[in-house]
Amino acid sequence: MQKQDYIKIANARDPRLRRKKDRILYRFLEIMPGMLAWLTLVAIVLLSWLAPVGIAIFIIIFDLYWLFKTLFLSVHLRVAYKKVKQHIATDWLVKLQSLPEYDVNKNGDVSKIDDSPKLDWREIYHLIILPFAKEGPEVVRPTLQAIADSQYPHSKMIIVLAAEARIGQPARDIASQMQKEFGSKFFQFLTTLHPADIPCEIIGKGSNQTWAGKQAKKLIDELEIPYENIIISALDIDTRVLPHYFGCLAYHFVTTQDPWRSSYQPIPFYNNNIWQTPCFSRVVAVSGTFWQMMQQERPERLATFSSHSMPFKAVIEESYWNWNIVSEDSRIFWQSLLFYDGDYQTVPLYYPVSLDACYGGSWRRTIINQYKQQRRWGWGVENIPYVIFGFLNNKKISLSKKIRYAFNHFEGFWSWSTNALIIFLLGWLPLFLGGDKFNVTLLSYNLPRLTRWIMTLSMIGILGSAIYNIMILPAKPRDISRWRYGIMFLQWVLMPVTIMVFGCFPGLDAQTRLMLGKYMGFWNTDKPR
Repeated sequence: MQKQDYIKIANARDPRLRRKKDRILYRFLEIMPGMLAWLTLVAIVLLSWLAPVGIAIFIIIFDLYWLFKTLFLSVHLRVAYKKVKQHIATDWLVKLQSLPEYDVNKNGDVSKIDDSPKLDWREIYHLIILPFAKEGPEVVRPTLQAIADSQYPHSKMIIVLAAEARIGQPARDIASQMQKEFGSKFFQFLTTLHPADIPCEIIGKGSNQTWAGKQAKKLIDELEIPYENIIISALDIDTRVLPHYFGCLAYHFVTTQDPWRSSYQPIPFYNNNIWQTPCFSRVVAVSGTFWQMMQQERPERLATFSSHSMPFKAVIEESYWNWNIVSEDSRIFWQSLLFYDGDYQTVPLYYPVSLDACYGGSWRRTIINQYKQQRRWGWGVENIPYVIFGFLNNKKISLSKKIRYAFNHFEGFWSWSTNALIIFLLGWLPLFLGGDKFNVTLLSYNLPRLTRWIMTLSMIGILGSAIYNIMILPAKPRDISRWRYGIMFLQWVLMPVTIMVFGCFPGLDAQTRLMLGKYMGFWNTDKPR
């Protein structure tokens, strides 16, 4: 199968899968994640009745594994937090100005070479795409204002505000108003209107970004800016960058060994409205931040997520984002990995951007929205069949790299949908289903005590999360009581519940839908103000 076909596959019904055996294989790969998750859960229930001793031993070993994993990840969180503090405190424009002139040679090595063309940060342009749909000016304006407040030359910034035609006149009016307010503050300010009637597209950010990227390319060609000199940032419309974000991004771009084979990932801090959201939404949001911080310490597992940046050259060579999937933010990394035959990476920036935590205006609406948002993120499981199918067709990627990426990706989604249920719920089943013979054994007596002891030690990780949560909070609004800090700390007792209700359940929901061929569309998170 040709590369230009398999890197753009959406699902098993994609017309690019012309051969029946390819469709069957891809469909089997879609079934695998959900099937494995359900087999795991059903097996634990059945074996708690049929083989309680074996399951009890498994649960103790599994709990110990998670205890050590929690401690291991806590170390990563601590190290990442220190780096984030250092990076926030750094004046990246000064660091850029103090750089020697660098050259990226054909081998991808960064070295000082006096007689070769230079990769000069002063020649780097930031192309910033901001797709939006139903969001009002109260969401769009702060995002643009944060970019306008950046401590980086605005003469090197090209803004693309990408509206949706299906929203109608309100979207056009917002784009026009924002251009009037901010158009003169940047080198270029382009507004685009994504048509609603392009065949085969699904409604979503990926299709809008692709349309916006194509319109931006026309402008860039007119300006005769080399693609190699452009970093494209695809930002969610609620993304507020810190003043030195683009300086940090440019610094990493010009100092990375192979800047044109790398994506650049900031850390999402959901701080825009963190003081206004319900406690369970805050726990879910900050847990996501901590996970991304820990992933930055494990770059071999790091893929793009939400707001991210990459070389415009790569976007053009790969024919933009996929326009008929939901998880375009992570898919672009896997697409790049396949397109460049495994020679692609995600560079951790250790630098935050601020987004909205999930909030629906009321507790009930927030619960519904939170579940839907997590299910949409869980739909990233659609990348598992994509990655494995791509690996089977790409013979140039090493076997070890294929196994590492496939295993890490598969294990991550399996853990997402099962592990918290095993630890907090199913782990107690042998006591209830094991029968009289098991209940009189020493193992039956020790199982709850060992589990309780392990869970108590695991609370160290939750305690650490509570402390770091306080440390990364934005300034408290004046109308918020100081007692709210105490609530921010104590809310972490909800962690076991939130990780199941807003972790396992929506993750399992998404995997089950993929297993049954019930493909999801894009759901746009409400952003009330």
